[in-house]
Amino acid sequence: MERRDFCRLLTGVMTALGIARTAGHVHAQTLQPTPSCPDGAEPTARQTEGPYFKPASPERASLLEPGMKGVRVVVTGVVRLASCQPVSRALVDVWHADDRGDYDNAGYRLRGHQFTDDQGRYRLETIVPGVYPGRTRHFHLKVQAPKGPVLTTQLYFPGEAANASDPIFKRELVLRVRDGAEGKTATFDFVLRA
Repeated sequence: MERRDFCRLLTGVMTALGIARTAGHVHAQTLQPTPSCPDGAEPTARQTEGPYFKPASPERASLLEPGMKGVRVVVTGVVRLASCQPVSRALVDVWHADDRGDYDNAGYRLRGHQFTDDQGRYRLETIVPGVYPGRTRHFHLKVQAPKGPVLTTQLYFPGEAANASDPIFKRELVLRVRDGAEGKTATFDFVLRA
């Protein structure tokens, strides 16, 4: 049998099966959307906090200040457990370099913390951090469920040339970033150990 004849035969069989199903009132089930968090998701990778962490950062969802230079970015996401359960009131503490790659070690510029809402969501307004020798562009974070262990990690930007040479860069910690009219938007969901 030639390929063309086989394709015609297959098309005929499929059509006949479709007619038979309709005649027999067999209908396809309506499928539920695929969940965005697969059950048993791997916890977010841990990374070093580095030398610039300062405790007691101010509670705030925006690290922007008047006259601050740099490309603005809004980072959003959800904090979940490996079981997909969102974590309400999870601590999300962020610190990072300014657009020149410098950290404020005297005060709390570009440092702050917030707590997730009842759906485990967070939203951070800040600027894209600069690079400095030996490191690619990144945010530092500590994320913690109430009474849970602290996850210390870093988030990275896609397409950065310095990603390849940064000794601790991890691909699974790359933000999903989009350019917008007023800056960038980025997303990252954290998965915590129970």
